[in-house]
This record gives sequence, C-alpha cells and structure tokens, in this order.
Amino acid sequence: MSPTRTDAIGALGRTDEAAADIRSAAAPRPHGRRRGQRSRHWAAFAFLAPLIAYLTAFYAYPLYRNIELSVHDYTPRAFVQGNPRFVGLDNYLDIFTNDTFVQALRNTAVFTLGSIALQYALGLALAVFFHRNFRLAGVLRAMFLVPWLLPLIVSASTWSWMLNSENGIVNAALQAFGIGQINWLTSPDTSLLAVTIANIWLGVPFNLVILYAGLQNIPKDLYEAAGLDGATPWQQFWRVTVPLLRPVSAITLLLGLIYTLKVVDIIWIMTTGGPADASTTLAVWSYREAFGSGQPDFSPAAAVGNLLILIALVAGLAYVRLQRREDHR
Repeated sequence: MSPTRTDAIGALGRTDEAAADIRSAAAPRPHGRRRGQRSRHWAAFAFLAPLIAYLTAFYAYPLYRNIELSVHDYTPRAFVQGNPRFVGLDNYLDIFTNDTFVQALRNTAVFTLGSIALQYALGLALAVFFHRNFRLAGVLRAMFLVPWLLPLIVSASTWSWMLNSENGIVNAALQAFGIGQINWLTSPDTSLLAVTIANIWLGVPFNLVILYAGLQNIPKDLYEAAGLDGATPWQQFWRVTVPLLRPVSAITLLLGLIYTLKVVDIIWIMTTGGPADASTTLAVWSYREAFGSGQPDFSPAAAVGNLLILIALVAGLAYVRLQRREDHR
C-alpha cells in the first residue's frame, strides 16, 4: 500500500470521526429533552388552571354542597351552629312519599315537554321562513329576539297583566269573539297552560337563532338538485332540511330541556305554583321549600334539586349516546 493511499484513508477516518462528533453534539441530550417536556407540561397546566378553578368553584363545589345538604337535616339553626344531623336518604324518601311529588312530577313533564316541543316547532318554522332572505327579513328577525332580551321579571309581569281575569287584554280579545271570561292564573284548570304559553313565547327566539344558523350551513346546491329531480318544497323540507339539521336539532332540544327543567321565575311570578299546586313543578317546589315560606327547609329542597340534576344528566347521556351513533354511521 502506497503512502498516498494510506494518508487518504487516515484523512477519511478523521473526517468520519469529526462528523460523528458533530452529530453527537447536535443531538439533544436526554436531560434537556426531559426539561423541555416538563416546561411544556407546566405551560399546559397554567392554561388549564383557570378553567379547573372555575369548574371547581361553580360546578363541583355547589354539587357537593347540594348533596351534602340533602343527606343532613339542615335548619336555619343548623346553618348558624354548623351541627346538622345526618339523616342519610330520609329526605329523598320524604319527597317521594309527599303528596306534592306526583303532582309536581306530572306538571314538570307537561310543562317541559309542551314547552320544548312548541318552542322547537315554532322556531323551526320561523327559521325556514327567514331563510328565504326576503326584504326586511333582518329587521323582523331582530324583532323576534326581543322576548329573549327582556329581563324575565318584565316578561312574567307583562304576561300576568295580559292574562288577568278582570282587565287582561287576552280576555278582552276573547270577549270580542263572544268567549266568556277565563281565569287563566287563578283556576287549577288553566294556570299550568298559562305559564306554559308564557314560557313558549320566551323560548322561541333561542330556537330561531340556533336553527337559523344550522340552516345557513346547508348547501343550497342540495335544494337545487332536489328541485331538478322534481321534489316539491315540502319534500325538500323532509328529505333535505330535516335530516341535515338533525345534529343542530338535537343540541337545541337538549338545551331547551335543561333550561325548562329549572324554570322558576316565570311560574313563581305569575302563579307562585298555584292554585293548589296546579302549576307547581319540581323546580318551583324546591324553591318554595327553601325560600318561599316563612320556615325554610333546605334539605328537602336540595333533594328535589338533585332529582332535577339527575334528570338533566340522563338527558345529557342520552344525547351523547345518540351523537356517537350518528358519528359511526
């Protein structure tokens, strides 16, 4: 082997060693990599900390507190002294055996299902109507939002005046058509209907806004293709609009159910749950037990509230199950 070739081989070896040193220096060290991962973890926790604090303060702790109230005998004296007696599930047994429970449960079902069904139907009809984008559509759509923007005490007081038996505008209009006086708020036969009508009026704008936004996301090409295939407007509604609006409809109905289950202010202002518990729902019953009488009984009120939370939780789980089934199709 000649000296020239030997030198060349040695030079190549030194070059390979230098390249290996450079790669070794450029490669990240395990310690530095771990430190970078810890920094990212702390940054992620810093972003999550406000959300965790919010959920703990406004959801987890109130829920724990409500459960704790329902398994103790909390009286005003017990709140001051801080020594409530543990009673276990006795408060739940008391509300299930109470004469008001069956009436309140029935009223809750009628009030909730009637409200969300008509709110959705009217909201969908108005959303389809405004989807045509005719002149003054924006102005009229904004006017329909007024009930949603008004304070609830104003809306409830207005409906109480309108449905007044003696001088309400509704009875005055009915008398013009030869219909006699109806005691909307003072009769056990009509008080639940009266508060349901008021709640429907308040909930239609919410359904209108959500469903109208859902309609905006449906491609117009589908309607044009359906029209070319000879589909009538009614067939387009059932074959195109309803199926594609199903996810938006599901979340709208779920939110309507949760909101309607906890309605207290409208019923309390208009009828206070009467007469004779004719318009008492579970939410009104819970509020009345805690704050609506001269002798507050917080533990049964918390038990009724937990029952409402359980109903809302079941509805939420049903929605999640249906949504997963839709995603797998």
